[in-house]
Amino acid sequence: MTSAVFLDWAIWVSFVMVMLSVAVAFIRLAKGPSLADRVVALDMMTVSVIAVCGVAAVATGVFALLDVALVLALVGFLATVALARYAERAEARRKEKADA
Repeated sequence: MTSAVFLDWAIWVSFVMVMLSVAVAFIRLAKGPSLADRVVALDMMTVSVIAVCGVAAVATGVFALLDVALVLALVGFLATVALARYAERAEARRKEKADA
């Protein structure tokens, strides 16, 4: 087995595993049951898409995809922080209503 054949095999295996992780995360995103589960599933999907960008960069040799992955990671981080802040405020409102 040459190194090129092994690299092609590793790239295809990587694509399959990443797509499997996207499918599992999508199932968790759809089922829930809580907001925290959905936020974690969305974050996992973001990480999986970043992995697709990385594997595609290696497969095609277009390393500009790594810049796309970096920007997507930053946007995904900001979205996760915003959703966590929303969930925290919603929980505080729920506790205030219960105390009143």
